[in-house]
Parts: sequence; structure tokens; C-alpha cells
Amino acid sequence: MHMSTWKPITKSHLEGIIEISEFEMSSRAKIVWQKIKLPELQKWELSPLGDEGGGFWVVAIYGNCCLYFNDIEGGFNESTFTCWGEIDEYLSNQSELHHFVESVFINRG
Repeated sequence: MHMSTWKPITKSHLEGIIEISEFEMSSRAKIVWQKIKLPELQKWELSPLGDEGGGFWVVAIYGNCCLYFNDIEGGFNESTFTCWGEIDEYLSNQSELHHFVESVFINRG
């Protein structure tokens, strides 16, 4: 029987990843990031794929969208949400935070 070695990311480990990405952001991306980031990371539900790890860490909110870290895939993903605390859509992008902020908020405009 194969045993999974995957463990959910800790809040402090994710905070370290975010800190590195903040250092990599352009000044324009930093301004956007400061406006959308949550003051405190929050674990949100996403069944069934997020159940084993107790959900995924949401790092930012903008409109009816949330930005969360998919620690199964190792990247940041965007989803809509209908209810606070519940991510609507599982995505498996492996984006780094600074690349995500640049592509979504800076380069689109």
C-alpha cells in the first residue's frame, strides 16, 4: 500500500513564500498587493480536494474573487467565492505570487 508523504503547508512556511514574492514584486505590483492582501491568512474550504489538508490558505480578496495557495500543486490560484470561507473552484496553476499579481493586475491593464 502506497502512503502519501504530502503534508499541508504551515502558515509560517506560506508567510515566508509570500515575503520572498513581495521582495520580487515591481513597485506597481506591490501597490496592488497591499490593497488586496488579507491582514491575516485564512484557511478556506474546498471540498473534496482540499479536505485532507483542512482547506487552502486564502491570501487576498478582490471583488468576488479570492487568491489562494494550492499546496497540493505548489502555486497560487484564483477562484470566485459565493460564501465567505468557501473557495468555489479548484485550480492547479503553479504560479508564484509576484508573477500572478503582475499578470492579472499589471499586464492586463
